[in-house]
Amino acid sequence: MTKRSQAVITTAEEHPRDGWSDPVHGFISWHTLLSNDITPTDSMSAGIAELAPGGELKPHRHDPSEIYFIFEGTGIVRIDGEETTVKAGTTVFIPGNAEHGIRNESPANLKFFYVFPTGSFADVVYRFRED
Repeated sequence: MTKRSQAVITTAEEHPRDGWSDPVHGFISWHTLLSNDITPTDSMSAGIAELAPGGELKPHRHDPSEIYFIFEGTGIVRIDGEETTVKAGTTVFIPGNAEHGIRNESPANLKFFYVFPTGSFADVVYRFRED
């Protein structure tokens, strides 16, 4: 019998902050909220990312598609060379393998919820331009 996912209710405060702070990956932090290595879930992974003023997730690619939901602040999303300003309430769908990144050029923090259609965040292999 296959084990079934369970319902999960969680907050960012319950999970450690992770992130990158270097010129290849950018300057971003996140809390992984759903991933089968930390929660009894099996088909999606998700978390909350934060960019401080001047922060950026550098252009990269990964196989799974991704969704961003901006819930605080404003920023600029770049997908396959096209830039779009995003703000609280904006939803962004990023196709698999599309080159994309996001940056915060505002004086306030930018926060967004991200979702991948894979059971584990560790399954998402980020490929940056310099890799």
